[in-house]
Formats: sequence, structure tokens, C-alpha cells
Amino acid sequence: MTDISRRSVLAGAAATAALATTVGARAEAAPSGLLVGAGRADATGAVAGQGMMGYSEQDQVSTGLLSRCWARAYVVVDRATGNRVAFVTVDIACLFQSVHLGVMAALRSRFGDLYTERNVNLNATHNHNSCGGTAWDYAYTLAAYGFKKRSYEAEVRGIVTAIARAHDDLAPGTISLGRSELHDASANRSRVAFDRNPVAERREFPNAIDPAVTTLRLRRTSTGADIGQISWFATHGTSLTDRNTLISGDNKGYASYVAESRDPGCITAFPQTNAGDMTPNLWVRPLHPGGPTADNRTNCLIIGDRQFHAGARAADDARPMRRSGVDAMVRYVDFSAVTIDGRWTPEGRTARTGPACMGAAAFGTSREDNWNLPVPLFDEGQKTPIPPGLADIQAPKLIVAPLGLLPPWPWIPQVLPIQLMRIGDLVLAAAPAEFTVVAGLRVRRVVADALRISVDDVLLQGYANGYSQYVTTPEEYDAQQYEGGETQFGRWTLSAYLQEFDRLARAFAAGSSIGRGPAPLDKSSRQPDLLPPVPLDTPVVGHRFGDVLLTPRPRYEAGETVRVDFVGAHPTVDFRTDDTYFRVERRGASGWTTVFDDDDWCTEMHWSRPPGSSTASVISVRWTVPTGTRGTFRIRYTGDRRRPDGRVEPISGTSPTVVVG
Repeated sequence: MTDISRRSVLAGAAATAALATTVGARAEAAPSGLLVGAGRADATGAVAGQGMMGYSEQDQVSTGLLSRCWARAYVVVDRATGNRVAFVTVDIACLFQSVHLGVMAALRSRFGDLYTERNVNLNATHNHNSCGGTAWDYAYTLAAYGFKKRSYEAEVRGIVTAIARAHDDLAPGTISLGRSELHDASANRSRVAFDRNPVAERREFPNAIDPAVTTLRLRRTSTGADIGQISWFATHGTSLTDRNTLISGDNKGYASYVAESRDPGCITAFPQTNAGDMTPNLWVRPLHPGGPTADNRTNCLIIGDRQFHAGARAADDARPMRRSGVDAMVRYVDFSAVTIDGRWTPEGRTARTGPACMGAAAFGTSREDNWNLPVPLFDEGQKTPIPPGLADIQAPKLIVAPLGLLPPWPWIPQVLPIQLMRIGDLVLAAAPAEFTVVAGLRVRRVVADALRISVDDVLLQGYANGYSQYVTTPEEYDAQQYEGGETQFGRWTLSAYLQEFDRLARAFAAGSSIGRGPAPLDKSSRQPDLLPPVPLDTPVVGHRFGDVLLTPRPRYEAGETVRVDFVGAHPTVDFRTDDTYFRVERRGASGWTTVFDDDDWCTEMHWSRPPGSSTASVISVRWTVPTGTRGTFRIRYTGDRRRPDGRVEPISGTSPTVVVG
């Protein structure tokens, strides 16, 4: 995609006029049908010198950019009732409560009470390659060397901008729903825990995976063209593994890239569902992630491409829905202190949750997705000798870090939102955690029963509106694999969710209110950044900014990689959200035209310090030539340096030309 198409604003004056004449209409004159809108915005933070989010490994510090992280937003308005919902998927590891609170405040300032925590769903694709340091929770920020305000602001700003663009894009349209299955893009990485579940539930998931692909299709009435597609599928964003240090959207980001490259007018998202025990590393090998090939980068593209095709099949199968309206409801729950009725526990007796605690198995890590073992003393399956029948509600977890009891406040959020969002026939049960497939099934059944609809019309929307680690079934919890060690509020965490979702769904069905619940904790006041400020930029000794340090060969063939090293500046001086760090340009009759940039998956940008310098930067741009490419090309780098007087100054450099083909 070219720089112009990638940065274009999707809104038009006609769509804005249509919104103004319909949203304000009185009930007696309200037209029927829907308004639909879609928008996309860049949410990429710092791409160099910052801890990354996903693996919580201290040595996974960003060194460049593979692809940008996007927020994709969809707004649907029922013109007859005035109800509206906004659904947003972001190419980040976790949608932290800090970001959720920041977005809600910005939306309130911009739109009043039009978009609120009730009717807005924010969720993450859970790629393990985004910027860290955007939470207000020490369990996450300390792994990224502290809170990174500018990256936090980039995520908030990107999400709000995407929603605003979807809002401005509203125009009469239709929604339809399609389904397919995908059996070769996920594997169960915790089979020993999954097999503890009842036989009847295991039979719902042949090969212990959730193959369901569900696609929502948004179409513009005036043109008949799709403006948006949302394809849900459960698999982790860990194809690139913990050896990767380039910011990217991983397999789901690549799926969106392929879809939007083929149809630039259709904004296409690939959100998660219950992916807690689903890995894209199909070989399921401990500390040697791979599959379907031995190359992790290739696997990322293959798994992403398979999701794209499965989503396209589901879109082709899409049919109009029986119901066309939209609605939503939200409630906050203190999951550290839920008393649970016995009908929600496997034992049939009253239970309760407790303050968040991380177990030994959590420190043992999910070995099927990691090359490294961060804390060698711990392993999956480690348990306490205390039997689960005693008062310790965390048993048999071997507690290593009581996160909910650490000062100055809980190190992960404990007051968390659950949400129901209906879009036509489809109901999303949204929760701020990673649910295993069986845990997700149990939530879906509870919601479906309360709403008296088919369980097939309910999806568990994980990674939504906050983040609090994992949710396993009590049976899986007893195995204390990685997912059980990360289930924070004890053995009956899922039971608490079942009870609270049942309560919310029954109120939703009745159209009654059960209140907002307790307020989430705002931790913004005490957020340390543990890294020193980035120093002022200086050029590599003996050179000027923009000089070419490594010159490419004169000729290349398809499949070869063109590399050019420039004297550059630190990429965090300006995130270049509305521009690009570099362009691959082709010479034509009328001059040079951009054909690829820093968002294309055939390009990479690597940042490094030259030996002996803490202020100079080398920017290495690498372009792997796609099949069928011919012509004369050059690579143009554009950056920004911070001068000694504090001012920011643009810099640039251009490579010699290369001939391809």
C-alpha cells in the first residue's frame, strides 16, 4: 500500500451530512435501517530502545519496525432506536485498563455521552510485538523498564482517531454474518490441562482447538461495497516468538495487511476470542517454537494468510441477520472479592475469589511459544502441597507473587469490566482476560441460556477493555500449567465470571439496569520511567545525517534483499504516525513513485548505535524484493533529529538506484 492510501482519512462530507440528518431525528420521524462506518488509525509507539510487551522478558527491547500497529474501528447505529455501538480492535499485546480509561476520557471530551464504556468495546489482537510500558500496572510496566508516556499516548490517540474516523464515515448500510472453520492455524499448548475437562466439553473441540471463524460484514448501501469486515478466530499472536525485537502486528496484523492490500476500501480486523490455550506454533515443542515450518517469520505469514482466507470464506458465506439492531451493557466487578453461589462451581458449594496471585507455573512461561526460559527455577506443573479443600482459594497454585497485595496498590487491576454487546444476531461476551477454549465455551453457554439464543450466536471476546492475565476452568487450574498459574483470582475465577455474566445477561434481556458497579482504580499518579531520556542526536563520526553507510549492489533479483544503511537519528524523536520512516520508490516516466514503505511486510527498519557511541544512530532499511517486481528503484529515508537547542529538525537520505529484474 502506498503512503497516500495508508494515511488517508476515510471520512467524507456526504457521510457527515447523512449523520447530521439522521441521528438528531425524533422517534416519530426516525428512518429505519442502519448507519455503518469504519475507520483506521496508526497506534504505533516507540520502535527503538523500549521494552516490548508480550513475553515480559527484560532483554526483549525493540530495535526497529516490521509493520505498524493499527487501531481499526467500526460504528453501527440503529436509526430507529438511536442505539449505537463502537467496536475497536488494536494491533497491540494487551488493551490495558490505563488505555481504556484514557480513551474513555478522550471520547467524553470529544463526543459527550455518545461513546461511553457501555457501548464501546476496545480489544487487542494480542500480538507479542508491540510497545511495552503503556500500562499503569507494575506487573507489566516493570518488565518494560517503566511507564512510557508517549507510547501510551500513541495508543490512546490512535484508538480515538480510528473511532472518530468511523463516526465521520457513518452512512446507510447493512451488516451480515458468515462462518467458516480453520483447522491448521492453532494447536492446544496445554493439552494436559484441557484433558482434565469433562468428556462432553472436550468433544466440542476435536483436536482440542476452537476452529470457528465468525465474520461480520459491513456494506455501504449506496455503492454495495464492503467498508469493513471483522473476522474472529482464536490463536495467539506469538508466531514471531520472543527472539523478535521488531515492532509488528504478528500473524493477525499480517492477515489484515493482506486483506487491506487486496481491497484498500475495506478495513479488515482479525480479533481474538478464547485464545488462552491456543498457539500458532503448530509443532507444540517446548522452548523450540515452530510449525508449520522451522522459520518463525515464515510461520507468521502462513498463519496470517490462513486466517485471511478463512475470513474471506466466512465473508462469502455471510447472510442477512434476523435482527438488525444494536445494544450493549457493562458492569465492573471486583474480582478479588466475589462470593460465588454453589451452582457455578464444579463441587456445587459456595466459593470465593481472592486477591490476584501469580503462581510458579506463570514464571515457568508458556514454553511452546518461547525460546528463552526467563526464570529457570520455575516450571509448569509446580504446585503447593496444600490440598484445594482448605481455605486457601489459590490452591493448588504455588504462589510466587501476590500481585493483588503488593504496595502501593495492586500490581494488576482487580476491579474489571464485563460487557455484553449485540450487533444484530451476534452477541459478544467481552472480558479483560485470556480464556481457554473450554472456559470460553462455558461463558458462551451461560450468556446464550440467559438470552435464550443459540450458543453459536455468542462469542467470547477476550482481551477486551482491560487485562488481567488468564481464566481457566477449575479442572484446568488444578493442573497448574502456565495458564493456571496465570489465573490470578484463584481456582474459582471462571466460576465468578459465569455468575456475573449470568447476572449481566439476565438484566440485558430484561432491559433493566444493575448499575455500573465499583469504580476502577486510577493509578496514573505514580508511574516511574526507569530509563534515562534519549540523548541528543549526533551523526556518525566523519559523516552527516542522511549519508549512506552501506551501499546496495547495482542489480537484484526477486527474492533477494536490498539493504541500505543510513546515518540517522533515534526513531523516537518523532513516531512519524502521519508519515513513514522510509519509502521504496520506483522510477517512472513522470518521476519517482512510492511503492512500499515502513508498513509493508516486505520491508524492515533496524536501529542500532554504532560501536563506541551512545548518541549516533544507524538506520538500516531492508527490502526483500517481491516476486514479479521489475524496474529501477531507490530507498529514501526520512527521520527527525533533536538538536542541541532542543528543536526537532527533519533529516533525510537517498540510496543509489538499483535495478531489479
